[in-house]
Amino acid sequence: QVQLVESGGGLVQAGGSLRLSCAASGLPFSRYVMGWFRQAPGKVREFVTGISRSGGRTYYADSVKGRFTISRDNAKNTVYLQMNSLKPEDTAVYYCAGKYSDYDIFTVYGMDYWGKGILVTVSS
Repeated sequence: QVQLVESGGGLVQAGGSLRLSCAASGLPFSRYVMGWFRQAPGKVREFVTGISRSGGRTYYADSVKGRFTISRDNAKNTVYLQMNSLKPEDTAVYYCAGKYSDYDIFTVYGMDYWGKGILVTVSS
């Protein structure tokens, strides 16, 4: 059974940092491209960042470029999201997702597996 479990969320003041982790099990992790998505209250789920199978290529939404960093450790079956200089508009439920793919494609409807999500709240 495939599981993606996020951790590390919580409440932080604007300008602060958080590090999210997503531990994967039940799948050949190194064959999956991994991504982070988020959904703010009343808004649609959106792409935040993605990483290739090897970790050599990363992709970011313009809204987080320069502030967020995605990384992965294939030996630990874990993907990370380091979030710095957080803003109130970053408040959302953050989801980890994976796709079995030879290509770096990250779309809400294209991912194979999703975590349950974790809340990140940034206070002003």
